[in-house]
This record gives sequence, structure tokens and C-alpha cells, in this order.
Amino acid sequence: MNLRSQLNCLAVGWLIILAPFFLVMYELVNQFTATRADINSVVYSWEQYIPFIPLTIIPYCSLALLYSISLFLCRSVSEQTRQACRLVLASTIACISFLLFPLRFSFIRPKVEGFTGWWFYQLEQFNLSYNQSSILYIILSWLLWQHFLQHTPKRLRWLIHCWFLLISISVLTTWQHHFIDVIIGVAIGMFIDWLIPVKKIPKTHIHIPCTQSKKLTKYYATAALVCLCFGIYSTPWLLWLALSLFIVSCSYHFGVNTIYKSQHGKYSAATYILLFPWRCLMTISRWLYTRKIPAISPINEHIFMGSYPCSSVKQKAILDLTFEFPRAQSTYNRVYRCIPMLDLVCPSMLQLQQAVSELEKLRTQHNSVLIHCSLGLSRSAIVVVAWLLAFDNFKTVEQACTFVQQQRPQIVLGSKHMELLEQWHISITQNPMNINLVKC
Repeated sequence: MNLRSQLNCLAVGWLIILAPFFLVMYELVNQFTATRADINSVVYSWEQYIPFIPLTIIPYCSLALLYSISLFLCRSVSEQTRQACRLVLASTIACISFLLFPLRFSFIRPKVEGFTGWWFYQLEQFNLSYNQSSILYIILSWLLWQHFLQHTPKRLRWLIHCWFLLISISVLTTWQHHFIDVIIGVAIGMFIDWLIPVKKIPKTHIHIPCTQSKKLTKYYATAALVCLCFGIYSTPWLLWLALSLFIVSCSYHFGVNTIYKSQHGKYSAATYILLFPWRCLMTISRWLYTRKIPAISPINEHIFMGSYPCSSVKQKAILDLTFEFPRAQSTYNRVYRCIPMLDLVCPSMLQLQQAVSELEKLRTQHNSVLIHCSLGLSRSAIVVVAWLLAFDNFKTVEQACTFVQQQRPQIVLGSKHMELLEQWHISITQNPMNINLVKC
């Protein structure tokens, strides 16, 4: 049996499991919720102006077909397993939400006859009016949207965008859900998309939490919990920030792979949106710290070090060490590489080796390189010092650090950074072959 036949058989098997799993769970939750008397509605005043458009029942119901097709599109067993897990998690979270936070649709839908009337009748036999919160259709719309994009040629992706956008709008124009359901559904869909990405994330290195990363994990987790409490009881928009900070706390515990930044410096759509509140805070912090320091400092005629480049750069190549920001727009017309490193945490030896290797390759091939992190004070500094020790005439760590500090006095290298640099220096001094490995 070839791979395609194997995947088709597995897809059928997954559907045989997924369909009863959802139907049984959904029916049990509906039966229980039907006995409750405390079911309310959350409606914005402007929703009364949303038109009822019967024909939009077609894109609304098309999601069931797309759900099934998605499992047959997968190109590998691992991708298919991830997709099935995404669908299982979507159904599970939706049903739990229906159980804990049921909301009722409050509008009276006009009577519909004919072709669209038949579809509405079938829908009413399955969907009850009190299963609104964390709308499964929106969760699945987001997950399937991202999945189908991976299997569609770039020139045709606009069709995918248009159709799934139409599906998302149809939940309102069929008078099936209120706008609050859409917000909750999108948030949950993005969370699942971050938790189980469409593409398998490559393991660049094994992250072992150090004392500093453990502290930052606790700080971010605590801040997320505080925002969660205030979001529930006062300001709902703080829930977005809470989720954002929770993801960052996971990054400091599990490593930069948690917020996967591609080799092109891009995040997934879900990660980009979910982290937006935190990224705004980091942007403000960066602006406050970099107001009075040079944006770029020359180290020698080939290597330049600086903060996140907000304006155009003259260097031919860019080495980006940030994990908290996507690729700067000012670098789009330059050769670009990124080795994401956690902020305020000393990198691992493997990360340092990868960064030094990329820096040397860019210098050799393009002559002038800008290496930057967020502020241009620590992450970029340790890589430049390590590069000087490996490829320049510096004999000691102290000598290399002093030289870099003369070029950029604001650099901050703590005791952990110095320990790592000493280990690096010993490794390339005692075994010169390590320098050749870095060059490779």
C-alpha cells in the first residue's frame, strides 16, 4: 500500500472516530443544558442591524464537507494526526464551553421556505438555540482555514480566504449566533492553532530552563493570572493580554520553539495575533530604552551591532536574534537570517554556535552585516564577542568584551554570559576543529 492509499484509509478511520465522538458528546451536553434555567444572552445593540440572508446557509453548511476533506489533504501521517488532534480538541473545548457557559440566541429567525428553507430545517434539528458560547463553527473555520492554505497554490489562496471569510460572516447572517460567539470562537481557534500548529515545528535545540528563565516564567504566569482575574470581573479585553502573557511564560519554560519564528522571520497568523498585546508592551519598552542610545554601532568594517531596525539599513545582510518581534519591514530588501533567542536569558552553547556560524557566513558572503536583538545590548553583544574570539585576533574574553564595549558602551553582559563566553573560548582554543565546525 502506497502512502496516499494509507493516508486515505487513515482519514476514513479518523472520520469514523471523530463523528460519533462529537455527536455523542454534543447531544449529552445539549440534553443537560436543556434542563437549565439560567441561560442568558449577550447581544450588542448594533447586532439588530445585521441582515438575515438565507443564501448564506450554503457557506455555513459547507464547513461539514470541508471538515471531512481536510483529513484527506494531508501529505504525511504526522500531519494527519496533528489535524485530527486539532479537530478533537476543538470539539472537546466547544462542548465544555457549551456546558459551562451556555448562551441563548435571542433573535427570532424569519420563516424560510424552498431550497434554503430545507437547509435551515436540517440545521434546526441539530443546533439548539442555547449552544452559542465558543461557537464550534468559528473554531473549526479558523483551523480549517489555516489547514487549507497549506495545501493551496499561492495564486489561488485568495479563494480560500474569501470562502472562509464568508463562512465566518454566515454565522451572523443566518441568525445562528451573536457576535460574542464569534470573538470567543476565534480566540479558541487561534489558541488551538498555536498549541497544535499545522506544520511540525523543527526542534532547533533542547531547552533546559535556567534560574533566570524559571523566574521569568513565574513572573509572566503571575501577570497572566492577574490579567485573567481582572478580565473576568471587570475588563474583558484583558483576557487577550492574559492569554498573550501565558504563551510567553510557556516560551520561557519550554524554549523559543513555543513561539515559532520561521527562518523568514514570520510567525503563524494565530501566534502573531495572540501575542499582539504583549508585543505592544515590548515595543513601548524598546522605545523607552533605545531613545538615548545609537540605533547601530560599528564593531569593525564588516560587523555592525544595533537594536531592532525601525528605519532603513545600509548593511547588505541582517542577523536577527529577537524572538519577540517579527522581521522588521526595513530589512525586507536585505539578505536575512534569524536565530531567535529568549530576552533576558543567557543563550545555550548550541544557540551561540549557530548564531556565530550564521554571522560568519553572512560576513563572508555579503561583506557587511547588521546583527541585532531588541535593544542591541545583550544577545547581539554576546554573539559579537564570541565571533571576535573565533575569527579575530582577540586572545581573551575580557579583551574582546572591552573592545565591544568601547564601540557600544551600553552593552550588558552578566555573569552567566561571561561564563558561557569562557566555555566558548576554551572550546575553540583547546580544539581548533570547533572553529571549522562553526564555519560549516
